[in-house]
Amino acid sequence: MIDDDRTTRRDVVKGAATLGTVGLAGCSGDGGGDGGDGGDGGDGGDGGDGEVTITIGGTSTGSSTQAAGQALARAASQHSDFLNISVQETQGWTANLYAYDDDQIPAMGVDNNSLAKALNEEGPFADDPVETLPNQGFLFTSLQIHWVGLESSDVESVADLREGGYTIYPIQPGFGTRLLTEEILKEAGMWEPNDILNVDTGDIPGAVEEGRVDALCLYGANGVNLSGWCQEVDVRSGGGLNLLEVDDDFRQVVEDHPGAILEEIEPYGYEQEVTAHTDTMTTWSLAGQWAFSPDISARATREVCRLAMEHEDTLRESDPTTLEYSPEAMTQTVIPEIDIHAGVADFFEENDVWDDSWSRGGE
Repeated sequence: MIDDDRTTRRDVVKGAATLGTVGLAGCSGDGGGDGGDGGDGGDGGDGGDGEVTITIGGTSTGSSTQAAGQALARAASQHSDFLNISVQETQGWTANLYAYDDDQIPAMGVDNNSLAKALNEEGPFADDPVETLPNQGFLFTSLQIHWVGLESSDVESVADLREGGYTIYPIQPGFGTRLLTEEILKEAGMWEPNDILNVDTGDIPGAVEEGRVDALCLYGANGVNLSGWCQEVDVRSGGGLNLLEVDDDFRQVVEDHPGAILEEIEPYGYEQEVTAHTDTMTTWSLAGQWAFSPDISARATREVCRLAMEHEDTLRESDPTTLEYSPEAMTQTVIPEIDIHAGVADFFEENDVWDDSWSRGGE
């Protein structure tokens, strides 16, 4: 069995790394750079009238975060007088927190499960904690993670995986979706009995095509479409994917995990019929938010909020899975124990969604 529990911060960052006491703050429904986010490649702290560039750690090519970041960059290019957004490829949501702590990226996409575990020094952060956390931004996606099996294997249900002896893909190491999935599979008794395939998302479509995996975890965004790499798996599977039947024990594990949201929805995003074993997509959904260094100006992050709210059509032209934004929805990832970036706080206050129990980051 291959396990990446020994992965260190150095290993994770080189490739680009439970809510515990912290809750998901009302969230419901439904992966290295120059360090520069200033107009001159600096820290983005320009509070005046000059141009500002924010460099966002956008996880891997083909990921939902990369798509959402590129959509923001397009909106900034078309609709902002001063803001530029640059999206950098990184190794995942969990890895982004290590990259941020090592001054490799000044802004990022990150999931609440990874962020809260870093805050509480739990999970991978227990042995390898980070010293600094970014300020919070706002919700930009909910990823709906679920099981599929290959017809070439005899896996039809999660009960089969408890018996063991299969090769499974629980998403790329370093991804926030991987961290949450690993926690759930271990709790559900599916980790130890099976072989864990640890490859990048760019390599898993080939592994599926070659029949080197029996079951894998894929995800879609906001009920609209599969993430880009998952679409590639779908295409290269040769019509051989099916949703796995999920029993009550697995559902209970998901419901009991404070970092996950249990959803049971109709399948979406697949180019093939995936309902041979069940017609329900049972997901453990994970919320993702943009997060920013306090060195980035409040003017810049407030502009990011404005672009999301006022130019959703432009975002959706670039990324069809774009969230339906509202000020209320944007606050759903707030973790009260972590500062909210000053510009985002300004936006929340202006739109009457600020809660006085939250804390504002320094300007």
